[in-house]
Amino acid sequence: MARRKEREQSMDRERKMERLAAVARLYYQEDWTQNEIAGMFGISRPMVSKLLKEAKQLGVVTIRIAVPGEGPEEETEALLARFRVKYGLAGGALVKSGDGDVAANQAVAQAGIAFLEGLAGNGHRRFGIGWGHIVGELVSQIEKRSQPVQLGESVCPLIGNGGAGLKNYHSNELVRVIGEHSQAEPEFLYTPAYMTSEQDLMRTMDLENYQEILASWRRLEVALVNIGNFPSVPDFASKARYGEMLVQERAAARILNYFVGEDGHVLRSDTDYAVQIPLDLLKRVPHVVGICSANTNPRALDAALRTGYIRHLIAPERVAAQLL
Repeated sequence: MARRKEREQSMDRERKMERLAAVARLYYQEDWTQNEIAGMFGISRPMVSKLLKEAKQLGVVTIRIAVPGEGPEEETEALLARFRVKYGLAGGALVKSGDGDVAANQAVAQAGIAFLEGLAGNGHRRFGIGWGHIVGELVSQIEKRSQPVQLGESVCPLIGNGGAGLKNYHSNELVRVIGEHSQAEPEFLYTPAYMTSEQDLMRTMDLENYQEILASWRRLEVALVNIGNFPSVPDFASKARYGEMLVQERAAARILNYFVGEDGHVLRSDTDYAVQIPLDLLKRVPHVVGICSANTNPRALDAALRTGYIRHLIAPERVAAQLL
């Protein structure tokens, strides 16, 4: 009963936000008058004024004042500084979104490469790489470069391999490409990302290959992890790992293939037999770099950053601005 009431309240909030957005869009973007909007929605003009005020209070509408002498770069740095304060980040890069999601993701990928090269240039030599669409885009940009990237001395996957048809989720292939286009020595994890039982997981963890990767995880200096929405791709594997828990506990984001609740806690399940870097080891990595794409929901970004695992953020500026 309580869960049903929560779902109804959640739906009511969503409908309310959609209405505020519709009113604000007509007023601020389409130049409708408040009287015209009132007629459209069958409400009074004072009610339109009240809704516009509420849209500002709830962050549906943000007003930016252009200060002479304060250019786009200064604004981006100021936004990143706010993220450092709010989430305890050490650094990162916020990227101008460009024209469309494709251009935005390419720009984020290029910024991610530059940031990783900067860490390697500062002496951090052991890298781990996650998976996902935006990580795959970063690897594709590495592959297209005419010169090798400067990316440390070794690179390993942080998670097992996904489906054969999903290139961006095939961890060994991502690592292979990076090794081929850099001086980093690739290390491979010869196991699927999911096991069907605890016995299979235990047998996998006893394998020599897994133990070698586990030793590499313990020595990592940099870990690149994807920040994804929930549900990123609704699949049977997640259902098998968690049952109804992800819906009941309001999962909001994914880091690697860990699901995260709205308040930043990582959801745990007794039937989760995923093969990925343990969280206690991820927490010990000095530089965990979270990267997200142009379609990342601000709610997901907020939840991921609340976990405390991410120390650096590479993200589209638009997504970051929507969150704050």
